[in-house]
Amino acid sequence: MATSTSLTTPASTLSLPLSELDPDVATAVAAELHRQQSTLEMIASENFAPAAVMEAQGSVLTNKYAEGYPGRRYYGGCEHVDVIEQLAIDRVKELFGAEAANVQPHSGAQANAAAMFALLKPGDTILGLDLAHGGHLTHGMRLNYSGRLYNVVPYHVRESDLRVDMDEVEQLALAHRPKMIVAGWSAYPRQLDFAGFRRIADEVGAYLLVDMAHFAGLVAAGLHPSPVPYADIVTTTTHKTLGGPRGGVILSRAGLAKKINSAVFPGQQGGPLEHVIAAKAVAFKVASSDEFKERQRRTLRGAKILAGRLLADDVAEAGITVLTGGTEVHLVLVDLRNSELNGKQAEDRLHRVGITVNRNAVPFDPRPPMVSSGLRIGTPALATRGFGETEFREVADIIAEALKGERPGDELSARVEKLATAFPLYPHLDGGPA
Repeated sequence: MATSTSLTTPASTLSLPLSELDPDVATAVAAELHRQQSTLEMIASENFAPAAVMEAQGSVLTNKYAEGYPGRRYYGGCEHVDVIEQLAIDRVKELFGAEAANVQPHSGAQANAAAMFALLKPGDTILGLDLAHGGHLTHGMRLNYSGRLYNVVPYHVRESDLRVDMDEVEQLALAHRPKMIVAGWSAYPRQLDFAGFRRIADEVGAYLLVDMAHFAGLVAAGLHPSPVPYADIVTTTTHKTLGGPRGGVILSRAGLAKKINSAVFPGQQGGPLEHVIAAKAVAFKVASSDEFKERQRRTLRGAKILAGRLLADDVAEAGITVLTGGTEVHLVLVDLRNSELNGKQAEDRLHRVGITVNRNAVPFDPRPPMVSSGLRIGTPALATRGFGETEFREVADIIAEALKGERPGDELSARVEKLATAFPLYPHLDGGPA
């Protein structure tokens, strides 16, 4: 354990760098930086934030309380954070063509909670994609607030092709007359039929909430259909394919804005995190750029390359396949039910060669969630790092060989190290050029 630094005055505490003030935390942060730099990050919900985003999040804005909204605060001294929050609001509305936006939710889960709080009463019925079939905790999982507060009716994917069963969605909607239908996912490799969900919602008089947390960056780049014209409310995180800080956003029709704002504050949260909102504003500016659009194209191309390699005959011979036979988004879901590996073993095997993924349940999974029979593998972080088709083909081959278990681990680790070295991450944090 490192020894603590002697602190004599408040001024010295304010000016000391982390390495001097708290070497224990600094050491752990440095170790995490090294992990990110030296391995290949392929967890589908993770990305690398630009240095400017991290600079905004680490700014003096962390000191400011600002309950309320721009121009209507309950604290003085908010004139500068008002400018920043309004920038974030205006930028995200323009980015997605939304009528109204709330940028204060601390996370995607908070955004979903506020959206439901705004439009539902406890006991109201909601339809959401079953967690075991690719949905999210906040779409009605029984231990989550959404499953405790509301009457949840889950819909599913078809066993025949593992696509969302829109016939079932309609049948359940007609039978249960939900107040809200939730469309969105955390592990599903295909685009959703937003027009179909809108039609069903209108048929039963339900609100339509679309959670686009995973694919918002693709929508911003024009590479994925936008849910905004169809949904009453759209929620998203800002850190997945959008590549910004960890946080949430709610987009809505103008007529729902007042209810949404009241549900966020004071309904769900107190003071907003203005340093994070500043980082969101920066991320939205980045997301409007041509560079961002090109990065999203590489994200999609990388996922298709990965899916193609994992559908090859040599991988199939090992009992491994890809759910739905491919992908239309930034992730690939690997089915290990006929393999000698379970999800935990496959995750560990890739971790040992320097590739970080997460085990994931597959629909109709016979194994418990902490073991599972699948992997979720995403390409956003590597695309942000600069990977193109050549690099994604190499990564896909490393993953295939690792899962097959026919190549020495040292050989695969060396190939991973070569790729990581060729695309340095945050060199300025090592004292190199920004």
